[in-house]
Amino acid sequence: MWIFYAIGSSFFAGITAILAKCGIRKTDSTVATAIRTVIVLLFSWLMVLITGTEGGIRQIDGRTFLFLVLSGLATGVSWLCYFHALQKGDINKVVPIDKSSTVLTILLALIFLQEGISGVKILSILLIGGGTMLMIDKKDIETDVQKKSGGWVIYAVLSAVFASLTAILGKIGIAEIDSNLGTAIRTTVVLVMAWMMVFLTGKQREIRKIEKKELVFICLSGLATGASWLCYYRALKDGPASVVVPIDKLSILVTIAFSWIVFHEKLARKSMLGVACITFGTVRLAIA
Repeated sequence: MWIFYAIGSSFFAGITAILAKCGIRKTDSTVATAIRTVIVLLFSWLMVLITGTEGGIRQIDGRTFLFLVLSGLATGVSWLCYFHALQKGDINKVVPIDKSSTVLTILLALIFLQEGISGVKILSILLIGGGTMLMIDKKDIETDVQKKSGGWVIYAVLSAVFASLTAILGKIGIAEIDSNLGTAIRTTVVLVMAWMMVFLTGKQREIRKIEKKELVFICLSGLATGASWLCYYRALKDGPASVVVPIDKLSILVTIAFSWIVFHEKLARKSMLGVACITFGTVRLAIA
């Protein structure tokens, strides 16, 4: 059953990027992240109430709570970096870098979760890593490095790094509690962190400037994220992280398809080869 939750997570994660991109054309990405986190928080706690698992809070020990908080902090940083990169760069370039967190997740799962390594996993890592590089132009990296404040590439890479940490910390944090409750607790941490960043950077004044149309898309992206999270952590609770994460990362196919329909972003031949490598490596890893 966990594999169906993983597939659901992949779909909702895929449309999240599209909805978010529509909502941050003029709106600051940090402000948008904070607003959409409110939606995700309401969604996640609603699921806790529906499933009747709120009583599990009293059973959470110090170790579990620590890992949930750390997972929430890692998620918060990943989100802030991801949506900043998404605001500045093309979806078809930002998303592949973010999804390359699969490679690091597999390595971290090997070290900390003892999930093991095999020839298939090594081949998949090479395919996913190689496919990601094919989708990034050399000129994008050179332009990014020249920017003193850092362009979208740097933020996309940081998003991938913290996303991989989120998966490992989350896996440990929900080992002894219901996945819905774990998701709600860590979302609370993300909310606090996101709004702290808004006020620390003095961007709270920009909230009033948000256009209604963009606000709708920001809220819809929050709902999509909430649905993706609930499916993701339900799958992560029962399935191995080294398989659940790659399936979730197939959301890149959903994102690319919608980016072509909505934003008319087309892939070059090299990028199409990159997508094929990432897809094949991910599928091979999932069925290993």
